[in-house]
Amino acid sequence: MTNGGCSHAKGGTTQYGLPNVLLAAAVCTKAGKAIVSRQFVEMTRTRVEGLLAAFPKLMNTGKQHTFVETESVRYVYQPLEKLYMVLVTTKNSNILEDLETLRLFSRVIPEYCRVLEEGEVSEHCFDLIFAFDEIVALGYRENVNLAQIRTFTEMDSHEEKVFRAVRETQEREAKAEMRRKAKELQQARRDADRSGKKSPGFSGGFGSMSSSSNATIITDTLMEPEKPKASPVPARASGPSKALKLSARGKEVDDFVDKLKSEGQVIMPSSGKRPSEASKALPPPVNTESVHLRCEEKISLTCGRDGGLQNLEVLGMITLRVADDKNGRIRLTINNGDKKGVQLQTHPNVDKKLFTTDSVLGLKNPDKSFPLNNDVGVLKWRLQTTDETLIPLTINCWPSESATGCDVNIEYELQEEALELNDVVISIPIPSGVGAPVIGDLDGEYRHDSRRNILEWCLPVVDVNNKTGSLEFSVAGQPNDFFPVNVSFVSKGNYCDITVAKVSQVDGEVPVRFSSETSFLVDKYEIL
Repeated sequence: MTNGGCSHAKGGTTQYGLPNVLLAAAVCTKAGKAIVSRQFVEMTRTRVEGLLAAFPKLMNTGKQHTFVETESVRYVYQPLEKLYMVLVTTKNSNILEDLETLRLFSRVIPEYCRVLEEGEVSEHCFDLIFAFDEIVALGYRENVNLAQIRTFTEMDSHEEKVFRAVRETQEREAKAEMRRKAKELQQARRDADRSGKKSPGFSGGFGSMSSSSNATIITDTLMEPEKPKASPVPARASGPSKALKLSARGKEVDDFVDKLKSEGQVIMPSSGKRPSEASKALPPPVNTESVHLRCEEKISLTCGRDGGLQNLEVLGMITLRVADDKNGRIRLTINNGDKKGVQLQTHPNVDKKLFTTDSVLGLKNPDKSFPLNNDVGVLKWRLQTTDETLIPLTINCWPSESATGCDVNIEYELQEEALELNDVVISIPIPSGVGAPVIGDLDGEYRHDSRRNILEWCLPVVDVNNKTGSLEFSVAGQPNDFFPVNVSFVSKGNYCDITVAKVSQVDGEVPVRFSSETSFLVDKYEIL
């Protein structure tokens, strides 16, 4: 049992405190076992457990009451499925005020507990105790409502926001200053190498070794590698490299800021540290070839709740990156299997006639090379339509009014069977202050975010083997409360079926090894 006690009260005439006072609030099982209890006057745990253990024995079976009494206390209670919400008060307290307080306590619990079960209540016991303290102080009801309790427990701090904004500004300024110093040191080293002289501060001795070490650290951590000119520079191994990590978010940014303040331009080596949290947040390295292609599509879709596609727009692009000048003069053979009616547009430097006749992307001047180590968009496409048959994932939401509120049935269907959608999240708004919805039939999983008042229906994969599914739930509200419905997903497939089939040299059409990655993302997907 989680036991929250209060050690002080405003004087009193009974062993528990003042005569007209709320002694304790508890959530217990039907057998009287306390799960969470908050005492508002000084009481021992043994006494509280004894009062709650005696509570079930006092209720008369077959009779409907909201309170029972003993010689010393009154129990005001409300059933919560398999549990009871119980207030223990003195006998001469105002029963009408106690019932109003009980109703507020009962509305608070679903705000934190998705299901009204013993394990769920135990998991959120401290959240409940903090909320209980906002309702009652020293045994007396505070004049608050559910929305105010939610605001107070969130503890939104304007001072904290200001502090974080100032800290982020300081970090950005520190990183900019480090980059500037790094560029100066790197330029000085280049000038010294060209003139055959030693750079200032590199004149030997132990002090010069320290200065050289500092210069190297700044350059390696804050400067991007130079683009290869005469010959390609070997790429760094994709292991625990420190390049660019100190300019990312994380603990090492704080270390840089602190060192900048306390030691000026002296930068301490970071090789002795374990991998940073910033490096964990970076995407895993992709094994790329010297010719790498990225095909990315984004969809923006708006549908009406009663059917009818208002707008569907897909924007796609193929981006080329060449890392080796030997493969700079290449051509890309495009496989265009689209039947939806996309509009294609090539880069201005690409030979448009060659692409129109042979579906090959190459530069207008075949003697020129593609830029090295730069992402170059070589082909764009756009699809805009109101054809409902082209909706990749249809969503139908049917709220119907009932005696207790609304019964909502929502279902999905994958129309584009060639796609495999991952991490699908369908977000349905829930009215504020009505508690958690009661879930019926469900395919997949769900999360109820009581802070944002959203029910999230989560599906790890939607494909041809899992093309339909439904969710049913009941909650208080009106049909309009459950719109707009928003959808998000990611896919490694291609919606418009435009891919690169082959990469070859301009001279002799020798095939070139290449790597590629494809992504289909959601920019906006909503049912209004």
